Amino acid sequence: MDFIPTLLYFQGRGRSVVCRRAVGFSAFVLATLIWTVPAGYAANGVPRSPWVATWGAGMTSGRGRDITGQTLREIVHTSVGGSQVRVWLSNRFGSEPLHVGAAHVALGASGSAGVNPDGTAEESGITAGTDRALTFNQSDSVIIPPGAEVVSDPVTLDVPALSNLAVSMYFPDHTMTTTEHSYAAQISYAATGNQVDAATLVGKDWTEKSWYVVSGVDVDAPGDSTVIAIGDSITDGAYATVNENHRWPDYLAGRLAADANTKKAGVLGVVNVGIGGNRVLLDGAGPNAVSRINRDVVGRSGARYVIVLESINDIGTFEADRQPYGDLTQRLEAGIAQIAAQAHQHGIRVIGATITPYQGCGYYSDAGNQVRNAVNDWIRTSPIFDGVADFDKAVRDPQNPQHFAAQYDSGDHLHPKDAGYEAMADSIDLSLFTKKK
Repeated sequence: MDFIPTLLYFQGRGRSVVCRRAVGFSAFVLATLIWTVPAGYAANGVPRSPWVATWGAGMTSGRGRDITGQTLREIVHTSVGGSQVRVWLSNRFGSEPLHVGAAHVALGASGSAGVNPDGTAEESGITAGTDRALTFNQSDSVIIPPGAEVVSDPVTLDVPALSNLAVSMYFPDHTMTTTEHSYAAQISYAATGNQVDAATLVGKDWTEKSWYVVSGVDVDAPGDSTVIAIGDSITDGAYATVNENHRWPDYLAGRLAADANTKKAGVLGVVNVGIGGNRVLLDGAGPNAVSRINRDVVGRSGARYVIVLESINDIGTFEADRQPYGDLTQRLEAGIAQIAAQAHQHGIRVIGATITPYQGCGYYSDAGNQVRNAVNDWIRTSPIFDGVADFDKAVRDPQNPQHFAAQYDSGDHLHPKDAGYEAMADSIDLSLFTKKK
């Protein structure tokens, strides 16, 4: 009888176990080989797509701003670079079709073109020669069904790492903003008429620190991958300096780009899907974190790692709502464990992040802080995580560990300022992204 090789793939926690079964003359001989996933292949052995998410945002239900007949120009900051780009547009929370009459992408212009009314730098300009029209199945416009997202056709554009892109969209029909990222720490611009290809928007109607409709940007970067940061306002970047990209995921992207080992491993993308006010267990400011796993973690192009920083709003709002804490610790652990289990199912490695201090903030309570400390102890010791980012240790006051260190506190005793976000990113062990699976 001839030797017949058969490959059996088993997926688990980010690596593939490959068993080679040999059929001999009278018995089975089993040889088991275990190795890490080769570059270019996902954990299930399927060839990996060359597309990698370089930027993204967690989307929520919008306030309903009228953008009829206007061009929106939104500035997003890349992490990993690539030679082609495609853009994701979302009507996730819309109740009717969303008509985008035209859309363009370009490199943002360096330097300031003036000052916005709030004193921030005016950055609506684009770099000459980089403007590209986006198409959707070769059409210049697209109608997005309610609840849906669409991705543009690829366009050739040399997208540098750690740079600004300008995404411009024109809305010819009656349109209300229903899908947005409500606080972006980045100015977006609106102007009357179709100005998607304008070097600088003329007659701007308003500026806003929000992103509308645009939910992601991918680049063609074969062999690279991305880290997803899911969380609440502390991941979103509340109190970070506007337009400066000083959220902790931004600082992490800079560290990955500068490190020889992460560059060699192809771990260069960082996508921030933090939502201010987000919770693990209940909806509120955006859908609960457990419900966001598929859309904001698994569904992001090239996702290989996820850092989970959630729970402080679950803890704080329990006190504000006068609810008993009861089994909140166990419920939070179960919710985070679900995020980890479902990410692992797709070969994504999971890094648990400890919850930062909050003593002195408006919704602090001693009972809530006991829950925070218990969840943090679990994160530090639970075998479900592939690594830990100890943000609590990075920013707490050594003399009063339940409180932010003064040099990192934004002043509300809940959110970091820029230095605190940098300290959080600096505390992450980059070898978590280069260890063999």
